[in-house]
Amino acid sequence: MRVLITGATGLIGRHLTAQLQARHQVTVVTRNVARARSLLGEGVTYWASLDGQPTLDGIDAVINLAGEPIADRRWSEAQKRRLCDSRWQLTERLATLIRASSAPPAIFISGSATGYYGDQGEAVVTEEETPHDEFTHRLCARWEQLAQAVDSGKTRVCLLRTGMVLAPHGGALEKMLPPFRLGLGGPFGNGRQYLPWIHIDDMVSAILFLLHHAELRGPFNMVAPYPVHNDKFSATLADVLHRPAFLRVPAFMVRLLMGEAAVLVLTGQRAIPSRLEAAGFHFHYGELEPALKNVLARR
Repeated sequence: MRVLITGATGLIGRHLTAQLQARHQVTVVTRNVARARSLLGEGVTYWASLDGQPTLDGIDAVINLAGEPIADRRWSEAQKRRLCDSRWQLTERLATLIRASSAPPAIFISGSATGYYGDQGEAVVTEEETPHDEFTHRLCARWEQLAQAVDSGKTRVCLLRTGMVLAPHGGALEKMLPPFRLGLGGPFGNGRQYLPWIHIDDMVSAILFLLHHAELRGPFNMVAPYPVHNDKFSATLADVLHRPAFLRVPAFMVRLLMGEAAVLVLTGQRAIPSRLEAAGFHFHYGELEPALKNVLARR
């Protein structure tokens, strides 16, 4: 299978590309070929852009993971536009190339996030849940809409509504570890907001599962079966590190530091992988404590 992937140098992309290389011919679309080659090696083909590609004939699968990191900066109007453009423009370009193909890719796997649902409080969130209208929903909804537009008898579309990915290096956990290692960690706000999470190995395995099961299409919650409150996440991480976690970060301070982006840590979704599990996918890390122990042992 010839697989085209965007966002291959990101947290999920690096791990996924390593797995794909062993089984398939992989082409990576990246603006910085030298950096990508240093991270991913010589076992893949590199395209500096999609310019000059009239179609995607000859490509069997497209995996679209590219996008500006959502939590790295405060959400000014300019930053919101960057977040949207980095997702929407590339997805639209890929969709255009798929539509122009006489023999289009059989599958288009495209990124999204549990932020699609907005703040859901205590509600159990399956893929059928009605979203709350806020910026993260609008960002993800348009992203999904652009990808879904190419769903047809020739191309099936799978949408990855991803929670917080736990990995040995990178991602949100990397930023959380320094204060927790110093015994200065703790929950945000009241700590009752749910945090949907997934181990990187399960994330990669689930994408490969979607890739190889031709009957699957539509949105999938890419999260472990047991989401936890922020309180529980903080306490479990502290226990694994053998540190205390009693310093709560007040909501007003989070809003002062992050502005509107504070919703990323002060609200959440009790998302469960309803459609993945119904399709027969098995999670190796369904519980938080063994997942954290595993990723921290691999640092």
